[in-house]
Amino acid sequence: MKTLGNASRREVLKGAVLLAGGTLMPACGKARSALASLGAYPFTLGIASGDPASDGFVIWTRLAPDWLQPDGGMPPVAVDVQWQVAESETFSRVVASGTSIASPAWGHSVHVEITGLRPDRPYWYRFRAGGELSPVGRGRTTPLAGADISAMRACFTSCQHYERGHYAAYRHMVADDPDVVLFLGDYIYEANPGAANHVRLHRNPEPVDLAGYRIRYATYKSDPLLQAAHAAAPWMTIWDDHEVANDYGHLQSEDDVDPALFLRRRMAAYQAYYEHMPLRRRALPVAEGMPIYRALDWGALAQFQLVDDRQYRSTRACDSEANGKLIPDCAERRDPARSILGAAQEEWLLDRVATSRAQWSILTQQTLFGTLHLRDTPERVPERFSRDGWDGFPATRDRIMQRWTDAKVRNPLIIGGDIHTFAAGDVLDARETVVASEFVGGSISSLGRDRAAARQVHEDNPRLALFDSSRRGYGRLDIKKARSEITFRSLVDARDPESPLAPDARFVVEDGLRGLLSA
Repeated sequence: MKTLGNASRREVLKGAVLLAGGTLMPACGKARSALASLGAYPFTLGIASGDPASDGFVIWTRLAPDWLQPDGGMPPVAVDVQWQVAESETFSRVVASGTSIASPAWGHSVHVEITGLRPDRPYWYRFRAGGELSPVGRGRTTPLAGADISAMRACFTSCQHYERGHYAAYRHMVADDPDVVLFLGDYIYEANPGAANHVRLHRNPEPVDLAGYRIRYATYKSDPLLQAAHAAAPWMTIWDDHEVANDYGHLQSEDDVDPALFLRRRMAAYQAYYEHMPLRRRALPVAEGMPIYRALDWGALAQFQLVDDRQYRSTRACDSEANGKLIPDCAERRDPARSILGAAQEEWLLDRVATSRAQWSILTQQTLFGTLHLRDTPERVPERFSRDGWDGFPATRDRIMQRWTDAKVRNPLIIGGDIHTFAAGDVLDARETVVASEFVGGSISSLGRDRAAARQVHEDNPRLALFDSSRRGYGRLDIKKARSEITFRSLVDARDPESPLAPDARFVVEDGLRGLLSA
């Protein structure tokens, strides 16, 4: 394994900036244009809103008349883009408007942070550029801090491999009319185009630079069902590994590429992520990284803590003893100095957990949080753990559980993705006491392990009430004062763009009580 050696982290970062050729710097000296025509419809990637607050939200688009080109088919000049926000879909009462600049340095993407709106209500927005009008999207504001709110609905999902299936799940999600959508990682997959029997193929080779990642994101965002889901409600997004490369962590790639070279790729991937997500300016990628961890408050009812388990994590544990990504229970795995979140983010999370007065506290993260006992031989011995998730960093998990206990958090919940499986279970501490309940919302299209393997995992982990890898879909979280209801919405067949839903699996967590119940 290659290491950083004597080079400091700052030196590696500085070197990567030089290698990147300054791609993260905004263009200077480029003429602005209010082009009368862009030659083709520029809103091929749709529109989106995100990161809602009590007085506003972000609205996003990217001009791309030819989305298969790295520059979107746009001229190399900054372009004026007009925007409007209204109180109704007819735009009879416009409450905010202005002009933003779509710069070629940022892929002609537009991120407008709307403020001055009223709390806890829907708004509608649209853009105009090159003489063309965008589709209309619906955003919404959150309730005021501490407001007495009786209910809210969030849908959560992850893992939308473009080649493995269609996005019929989003049609049903739109019909569910969520207040917010929580996307928990693997928005894209970075691999080369796959086998011809996939339902559709990636349109470019594996991306390693900004041009390649732009085309890959555009491929995904060209899907009309994904566009409709973005237009229907504000999204809160976090990433996992495939937005950059499989199983990467911090500056360590799966195949141990030189850290400075890998950072160049990571910077390109982070910029493309920013260009295609409805994120605030505080998430703007710079040489030191891209801060995406944050909290979403919904009055006094709920707080969602969204974390980043990739960018700041410690290096992998027990590499010399690993069988693939599975490791034994080695001492390094349990080292309290290691963190999946990094020291600064972990401190931030523990502070949010302790200081929030929300009735429901929801850790919003990428994967399965609680311990998952695995076996890697036909005899299923010795016991192994995944080094890529929380089981590779159990001390971080222990500190979070201890904070829930010490701060007397009334209703801790955990939602996740990554494992391409609908999972529900209770999280136990060292005394086998239930500390929280967790729910993994399947995957939009990415395939899971075969049924026999999933059944074996379920048998080896009795804390799990459900572990179903056979279907694709999403989770719906209905938070109320008396209870939170979790419904897993699964498709009959993700290869069918018109797929209906299969029967639901439903669970309930009662206010003030530890442990999930089947509903």
